[in-house]
Order: sequence, then C-alpha cells, then structure tokens
Amino acid sequence: MRILKSTLFLLLLLVMTACPGSKDEGPDMDEMGEPGSVSLVFPENNSECTEGETVNDLQSAITFQWQTSESAARYELNLKNLANGKTQVTETLSNEAILTLNSNTPYEWYVITRNDDSETAPESATWKFYNAGEGIVNYAPFPAEAFYPNRGGSISVNTSVELEWQGNDVDNDIIEYEVFFGTEETPAVSLGTTDQNTMITNVVSGQAYYWQVKTKDNIGNTSLSEIFNFNVQ
Repeated sequence: MRILKSTLFLLLLLVMTACPGSKDEGPDMDEMGEPGSVSLVFPENNSECTEGETVNDLQSAITFQWQTSESAARYELNLKNLANGKTQVTETLSNEAILTLNSNTPYEWYVITRNDDSETAPESATWKFYNAGEGIVNYAPFPAEAFYPNRGGSISVNTSVELEWQGNDVDNDIIEYEVFFGTEETPAVSLGTTDQNTMITNVVSGQAYYWQVKTKDNIGNTSLSEIFNFNVQ
C-alpha cells in the first residue's frame, strides 16, 4: 500500500510539473501574427489567360486571385510587363484585384503579404502568363530566367563558367536558345545556339560579365531575356 501511495504521489507530481509546459511557451504573437506567404491561384503559371473581360481591341481586364492569409493586414500585387519591363504595384485588402492589361502580352506577378505589426513581408512565388490576344494561334516564348550565376552575384572559378537559365513557353515549342555574353553592359557577342539550358564560356578573374538569352520557338517567335550580370573573383 505504501508503495502504491508513493507511486501515485510521483505520478501526481509529474502531472503538476508538466502542466505549465503544456501551455504556449513560444513567443506571444499579437492578434495578426507574422504575415505568411500566400499561394497564387489565377492567372495560372506558364499559361495562356483567356478569361479576361474585353475592354477594347487591345486590352482586357483580368481578375488576379490568391489564397488568403489570416495574418495579413493587406496585400501588395506586383505585376511586370515582360514585353517592356514596366511594373505596377496594387494594394488591396482582399485576396483579389482586377487589372486592365495589354492583350497578346507576357506578364509575371507575385503577391507580398503586409502586416504593420511585423517587420517581415514575405513574397509569394512568381508566376508568368500570357494575356490572350484575338486571333493569336502561337505565342512567343517567355523571356528566359537566369539560374546561375545569380544576378549581381560573385563566383570563384579558374577559367570557365557554365551559364544556366530556364525557359518556358505556353505552346511548349522552344527549339533553341542563343546566348550573348561579354564585358559590356549590353552584350553583343553571341556564344552560339543550343537546345539545352546551359552553355560554358571562358572568364577571367577580377572581371564583371553581362549576358542575355534569346529564346526561339518552332514558328520563329523570339523573346529576349533581361541582361544578367555577375563578377568573377
């Protein structure tokens, strides 16, 4: 009996000491909490957007949508016209926004979650799409994105570097890439063409380099990427 009482006492003691630990021990978040990154919904990534409402022969209105975040006070929709490089920012309290866009034009977009009580403002993934145009059968490829070297970054190599990029096309008919490379801010020297997403080129330590990718599909449509740059240590 004495052993049983001792055992019960020990169990009770363990429960009592464990109870405080079962309460929230992490930092006390305010009501809004830290903003979380949202998931994009529409327009879909690497797609042809045909669901816009026609405004005129050259434009249509698109309703952008994303998932809500319980910790968001507001959202910031960032849109970039990939044809001319122009960007626009739209703030909204809801998880959607209607924007008028040029038809037959490639765009990319992402959403930043904002909360005035937090220093963090995470970005969503970046999606690309083509705003559909009347009578368009085949779309030009999206401008390529640099994977390596990182834009504005520094690398340590001896004599050569393997450039790497990513290309996408609504019609999935990319046939080749042409890479322009050099020490000028607007590279004009072509390294040649390839049907791969990489190309090796020679470099020299202590030099800054610039490069650009031209993407071509089997109809002959082309697109030029932005100019990327990196330094060799």
